[in-house]
Amino acid sequence: MRSFLMVLLLSAGFAVAQNSSPSVPAKSEKASSSSSASDKSSVHNPNLAPPRSDSVDAASLGDDRGDSSSKDTQIDLSPPPNDQKDHPDSSDVLKDETSSSSGDTTEFHLWDPHKAAKDIEVGDYYFKRKNYIGAESRYREALVYKENDAVAIYKLAVCLEKMNRSDEAISEYEGYLKVLPYGPEAAGAKKAIERLKSPAASVKSN
Repeated sequence: MRSFLMVLLLSAGFAVAQNSSPSVPAKSEKASSSSSASDKSSVHNPNLAPPRSDSVDAASLGDDRGDSSSKDTQIDLSPPPNDQKDHPDSSDVLKDETSSSSGDTTEFHLWDPHKAAKDIEVGDYYFKRKNYIGAESRYREALVYKENDAVAIYKLAVCLEKMNRSDEAISEYEGYLKVLPYGPEAAGAKKAIERLKSPAASVKSN
């Protein structure tokens, strides 16, 4: 009887000890846990190393390697065929272009106010020596480099009046008043227009 109780106690103790021991994970469980840990580590520790040029496979680039990707979108800026023949003077910016439809002349000139001021200065030199033809030429050239220059317009009008070219002088005086209707020479321009339009002036010009 005593031996039976001992065997019963030993078997019960062995059963309890076996249930309380931790179970050993299977190989598949170990593999899944290790892969999930590596995924977490890759998320938290991204690869920040720059790409290496020596790791590029040159054979996979094809025959057009080295060409710009914008080559396909470039615009052809070359002139059309026979453009030089059809428009031989298109590159000359100082050449006058005449419209065949309206007959108006559009002039293209370089803007150079310093050159215009120098022409006015030389025109004044000629005017003081009564070389009105030379003065007129310089005043007109000043208007080429600085269109609507009020000083050059007024001095050209005075120069034309000196040469008894009344109609041209009146036109230039009126041009001055259009540019500077209240300018320093406006009163003189108005008086000159009245004087040149008077009957006495017309008789004198004839």
